[in-house]
Amino acid sequence: MESTLRGHVHKFGKNVDTDVIIPGKYCNIIDPAELGKHALEGIDPEYTARMKAGDIIVADTNFGCGSSREVAPIAIKGSGTSAVIAKSFARIFYRNALNIGLPIFESSEAVDGIESGDEIELEPATGVIRNVTRGTSYQAAQFPPFMQSLIDAGGLVPYVEKRLAEASR
Repeated sequence: MESTLRGHVHKFGKNVDTDVIIPGKYCNIIDPAELGKHALEGIDPEYTARMKAGDIIVADTNFGCGSSREVAPIAIKGSGTSAVIAKSFARIFYRNALNIGLPIFESSEAVDGIESGDEIELEPATGVIRNVTRGTSYQAAQFPPFMQSLIDAGGLVPYVEKRLAEASR
């Protein structure tokens, strides 16, 4: 994983579902950058206009609930958002995010101590979250090395392709 992710926070509440992350009318788009133009349009139509590449989403509980649409984390990643921190994630969103290489972190304390507009730094390898604006730090659950490698590779498919190429040498 990148050594440090740094960006400004866009904060959302509980139960942000996949229908508002990427409304159904866009689910036929296959280009991640094009999908990204519509990220979170169903809950915040100005999200992509306000955010800058590298910014970070912070949300309460059950982020990514609803349908199992894989395009939800693809849209977030395609928008240029570098990571999502939440108190909890819907199970299928959690797995879909990791499968496509979107770094996600669970930390109730960080969510409670971070506000919209704060600048934060994230160290994916250690799970350390620093709120630069407020001078506070938090610890998110760390990923095991295998999952870190999967995210580093950009998701499950690139990871498997890399492993197959290494095995055939």
